[in-house]
Amino acid sequence: MNAMTERLIQLCLLTVILGGWQLGVAAGVIDVFFFPPPVDIFNQVISWVTDTDFYRHVTITLTETVLGYLIGTGLGVAAGVWLGLSRRTARILDPFIKGLNAIPRVVLAPIFVLWLGLGLWSKVALAVTLVFFVTFFNAMQGVREVNPVVLSNARILGAKRSDLLRHVYFPAAASWILSSLRTSVGFAVVGAIIGEYLGASAGLGYLIAQAEGNFDAVGVFAGIIILAIFVLIIDSLLDVVEKRLIKWRPSAGERPA
Repeated sequence: MNAMTERLIQLCLLTVILGGWQLGVAAGVIDVFFFPPPVDIFNQVISWVTDTDFYRHVTITLTETVLGYLIGTGLGVAAGVWLGLSRRTARILDPFIKGLNAIPRVVLAPIFVLWLGLGLWSKVALAVTLVFFVTFFNAMQGVREVNPVVLSNARILGAKRSDLLRHVYFPAAASWILSSLRTSVGFAVVGAIIGEYLGASAGLGYLIAQAEGNFDAVGVFAGIIILAIFVLIIDSLLDVVEKRLIKWRPSAGERPA
């Protein structure tokens, strides 16, 4: 099955789902109060996209997402590599890490608002807490999965610790780290949206909260669709980066079915 056939199947599935939804609304089987017709949702998306003020909300959410993603990823990779190399330190900090990871992130949102206010950084902080642990555990596991034979050979050839990090540890952990980067995109968006949802004056989460407060299901679904497109675009960019960084990985057409 080639890529074109797969895209056609995906398009057919989307058509069937949306068409069935629209027909269900028209036939009165689906309650429009809870599930508004896709046509109305599409019109709401178009109305927002054609409004210049809408892009102010998008810019704010994008800024919060990108900052939370970059900071959380940087801290997670650095901490994961450090504790992956230092087993003793990892054992000492293990209960503290597990305790922090067990805290529901929604509980932290009011604390960050109290500390950092209703501005940008409270949302960034929440996004960081969501992204950090995803990249941290993957980076640490990736470093620990390095083949000891490769390490021994590199040491025999006179590789220093910095050389091992650059030429052995990071390449070996690249698959783990990049897989976590793809997963953590959604978490970064979730952190920004939850923060805006709980308290903000702008952003996509703010628009969704406003629509919910007015019992506007069309606005809520339109916001959800825009967020989904938002994440898909970022995921596509990461796919390009992944292909450039890991050239040895076979392409999708070369992988076994």
